[in-house]
Amino acid sequence: MAEPSRVIHIRNVGHEISESDLLQVVQPFGTVAKLVMLRAKNQALVQMEDLAASVSAIQYYTTIQPSVRGRNVYLQYSSHQELTTDQSSHGRNPDQDEPNRILLVTVHHMLYPMTVEVLHQVFSPYGFVEKIVTFQKSAGFQALIQFESRQSGIQAAGALHGRNIYDGCCQLDIQYSNLTELQVHYNNDRSRDFTNPSLPTEQRPRSSQPGFNDPSGLFGFQQPGGAYAQMGQAAMVAAAFGGTLPPGVTGTNDRCTLIVSNLNSDRVDADKLFNLFSIYGNIVRIKVLRNKPDHALVQMADGLQAELAVHYLKGAMLLGQKLEVNFSKYPTITPAPDANDYSTSNLNRFNSNVVKNYRHCCAPTKMIHISALSQEITEDAILDHVSEHGTVVKSKLFEAGGKTQALVQFESEEAATEALVSKHASKLEGSTIRISFSQMQNI
Repeated sequence: MAEPSRVIHIRNVGHEISESDLLQVVQPFGTVAKLVMLRAKNQALVQMEDLAASVSAIQYYTTIQPSVRGRNVYLQYSSHQELTTDQSSHGRNPDQDEPNRILLVTVHHMLYPMTVEVLHQVFSPYGFVEKIVTFQKSAGFQALIQFESRQSGIQAAGALHGRNIYDGCCQLDIQYSNLTELQVHYNNDRSRDFTNPSLPTEQRPRSSQPGFNDPSGLFGFQQPGGAYAQMGQAAMVAAAFGGTLPPGVTGTNDRCTLIVSNLNSDRVDADKLFNLFSIYGNIVRIKVLRNKPDHALVQMADGLQAELAVHYLKGAMLLGQKLEVNFSKYPTITPAPDANDYSTSNLNRFNSNVVKNYRHCCAPTKMIHISALSQEITEDAILDHVSEHGTVVKSKLFEAGGKTQALVQFESEEAATEALVSKHASKLEGSTIRISFSQMQNI
């Protein structure tokens, strides 16, 4: 193998494969600095922002065969250590060219929606923002941001270039634009003139970015079941875990149904199993076996989520019993009156915030995180709601992103697990609360 390089050489890139397709293959591992399509050779060169991202991608794809639009592509280190390509036609690197009050901003590794309001909140501390225009290009989501003064543009570029808006994602790549004035005709979700609030909003425009209501649209993946979707999802999960999947999780498993045994049949039901297994993926159906009430079948949305559930729950304690979790010989659970169907449930956790939910996957811990609380909730009310399940060591009520949340630390993982399976999706002072395990060690 060639010496490690920030530049990745990709072969067998057919004419049907776009730049966007290739970005979806490598972006989960880090920021892409440059991409060059060599159409005549059916090849491409991708330069990552740093060597660690490139190494993570190559290591991952030595065990997983990436397939894009039905075609296998092959990744290896390039003999080039850096690509030399022309800068964007309307952008220049802030470290190299003449500063300007108008900045060209590209958002890499965008896991959350980017809006005019978010950009204004990020850039306005450095000076008065006059105008913002957003658009979608092959490089990804981009925006032009015009300050009132050149000095404000310099300060913003110097402070924000290379920074993440959110933890671990939405990295800002800032260049100086060579434009002298932005033309804004509408104040809407794509553009804003803060000096002229009377501009019309226009009829609802086409969105300038992917549809974030559809989790699969976040990375442009196909629906579950396709080889490209499975590969892309595995890469996304690997990135959430720091570049590699958890030990024993291959990302290529296609078995979605699990057999769970050694259940406490007197206390466990389908809803409690749903509350626990939905931490690792969406649940399709659950069936507690009538002839073996200490056994249940759990059908996950896809094989990768099933692997995560096996990895994290095998041997976990639930209501006094040590769980056995294995893959079932049955590919699916047949719809029946005794099979609980959760396929359309809005309580499935992976209907939105997909990457964040993967990032929070872990084995049961002593700490639970409670969200979707009412603004008026008190810490005592939360403790009254969950303390019946075990000894509470510490608790904390706090606000994050304008939403009230809580952490409750129990004396044992088993007590925290009982609280989670019993009280997730329960009503507390008029709100349907959400509970997950927290990876924090202490409050």
